[in-house]
Amino acid sequence: GRSFQFAGPSGVGKTELSKTLAEFLFGDEDALIQLDMSEFMEKHTVSRLFGSPPGYVGYEEGGQLTEKVRRKPFSVVLFDEIEKAHQDIFNSLLQILEDGRLTDAQGRVVDFKNTVIIMTTNLGSKDISKGVSMGFARQNDEQGSYERMKAKVSEELKQHFRPEFLNRVDDTVVFHQLTPKEIIQIVDLMIAKVDERLRDRDMGIELRQEAKDLLALRGYDPVLGARPLRRTIQREIEDTLSEKILYSELKPGQIVIVGTEGFDPDNPDTAENAKFTFKGVPKPTGVPDSPPPIEGAVNFNKD
Repeated sequence: GRSFQFAGPSGVGKTELSKTLAEFLFGDEDALIQLDMSEFMEKHTVSRLFGSPPGYVGYEEGGQLTEKVRRKPFSVVLFDEIEKAHQDIFNSLLQILEDGRLTDAQGRVVDFKNTVIIMTTNLGSKDISKGVSMGFARQNDEQGSYERMKAKVSEELKQHFRPEFLNRVDDTVVFHQLTPKEIIQIVDLMIAKVDERLRDRDMGIELRQEAKDLLALRGYDPVLGARPLRRTIQREIEDTLSEKILYSELKPGQIVIVGTEGFDPDNPDTAENAKFTFKGVPKPTGVPDSPPPIEGAVNFNKD
């Protein structure tokens, strides 16, 4: 297996990338074994990961990590916020990273060779936010600013983690701060999920560019990243949409066009008092369920 450390500010997609990686590698998002290390800060919590020793409560149950990997050996193991874990956990992690296996409390060898181990950390994220606010992320100096940011994160990782631990990690990936263009792409992804749910009602949803810009302005925070964006879409789009469907203002067979009122994309100050508008238009008729055949392709269904 391979091991990676994902470093960077909060809300830039470290956990989301791990989920996508699990789905891409193993064809199933459930192939992700996610462990929040803030739950394993105390010494007595170590046994929950690897199993209790003989004679202790929970001995027969096995550990949360070892049991899951034993049952699902092809998986992505995510240690979220690894810097919060108790030091005793790192001793066991050293063996996993070095040998690709671990003996649990019941004496069974658990094989980690078919797993991808990802550890996320927010260490150094203060420096990243500081770098952006100081103007490090200007386009003419983007690469140079990223290298400086990477050096700061690397320095803080060395201060917090022992050298023998860092040396066993295959690669450390430092995430960039999200750009406005990437925020719009995240809006598109989230709205695509809303559109998927609306299909059950024979409906669809489309956002005009100014609506995407307004969502990006209201939902993105340089410190919190894209996390508030999900709540903004729920509050501004989904809640209003549900209400209008409930009162039959929007009906099946329609595509909901979301625009804005009182918002000028060139003037961000107008975002505060702007409103979203919802207009239902009939779905276009005669749209084929499958794409048209490629010109010149052989049709094997012909008699």
